[in-house]
Amino acid sequence: MGLAALLAGAPAAHAQDDLLGQLEKSADPPKREVVAATFKATHIINSQSVENPGKGTMAFLIQHRFGTLNSGAYNFFGLDQAVLRLSFEYGLTNRLAVGVGRSSQEKTLDGFLKYRAIRQTTGPQPVPVSVTLFASSAVTTLRFSTPADRNMASRVTYAYQALIARKFSPNLSVQLMPTLIHRNYVATAAAQNDVYALGGALRQKITKRTALTADYYYLFPGNTATNFRNALGVGVDLETGGHIFQLHVTNSLGMTEKFFVPETTGNFFAGDLYFGFTVARNFTIRPH
Repeated sequence: MGLAALLAGAPAAHAQDDLLGQLEKSADPPKREVVAATFKATHIINSQSVENPGKGTMAFLIQHRFGTLNSGAYNFFGLDQAVLRLSFEYGLTNRLAVGVGRSSQEKTLDGFLKYRAIRQTTGPQPVPVSVTLFASSAVTTLRFSTPADRNMASRVTYAYQALIARKFSPNLSVQLMPTLIHRNYVATAAAQNDVYALGGALRQKITKRTALTADYYYLFPGNTATNFRNALGVGVDLETGGHIFQLHVTNSLGMTEKFFVPETTGNFFAGDLYFGFTVARNFTIRPH
């Protein structure tokens, strides 16, 4: 009887195995998914990140940088001095964004385009990196004592970057930034109109709402590299509900590519540190 019962149960067990196999085969195959939030803001410290505002979203940024910490008590360790940049960034699509800004340094106006050409994905045939293309122009509106020598074209500087980033884990993101700065005007014949640099940046998350950040620009050999320094910054990002609050120190006073790539003068390790912050607030202009 026991053997008969065991044999009778065998077809039922086989049928159950077949059913489970069919259920596994009918399950949805793995899907390709876009990696989100490689960085939590459109800026890192000095650098732009691969991130853009979403379609129909306006980002308002307040960037503030004080004087150097080693300027002494008379200048309240830099707090008596400051430069300011206000900017707006708008997502025309989920890939294309435009931006405009105004800096108090040299009374500079700037505008830019950012296009997310490639987005990192997971799943079948994953894409290992995100790539955002960035192009900007900046013009100083200072009054010059010899206007004949400084026409409008001579006031313009252009910046071109490929922002290449990878989110290695939920906590760590890294970005590389090949950079070209073209200056229509330079003060001496020996100075470079075209300046090449390679930037690097990272974001290391340490708590749910806190992350450490850093960025660095290496100037390729030339007169600019000889006379100026590589820009270096370290900071912390704080997520506070509807906006990102970024605190940092850097050896660069300027907050656009025109300044921090070819014109950084501070020695980071000698205390020429500018303390600053960036506040970003997003507004939905056109729901989608």
